Amino acid sequence: MSYRLNKISSLIKEELSLIFLHKVQDPKISILTITNVKVSPDMRHAKIYLSVYDKEKRGDMLARVEELKGFIRTELASRIQVRFVPELHFFIDDTLDYVEKMEDLFKKIRDDNEKNSG
Repeated sequence: MSYRLNKISSLIKEELSLIFLHKVQDPKISILTITNVKVSPDMRHAKIYLSVYDKEKRGDMLARVEELKGFIRTELASRIQVRFVPELHFFIDDTLDYVEKMEDLFKKIRDDNEKNSG
């Protein structure tokens, strides 16, 4: 990824974090973190990855964020100076779930090895 795309991605991530913190006053959206932003080379699309603390509410929160997408994009347009504000595409970041699953597997392997050797 080019320097410019990295800079735009970082700027979008920072501004979206502030928008969710200060402008989105929705009780349905609880603890949420923007983990990554990937901007397409033509800067027309941005994939925004969200980490949601409460696993059971992920689907509902993603649906609510999708409903607010127009408002969020308008707020973003007023904050960044680019020719085109990218179309926003939100996704749930399940990287932490994967890490947790891998740690559980390693723990099970370690426990099995200790049980077999001891």
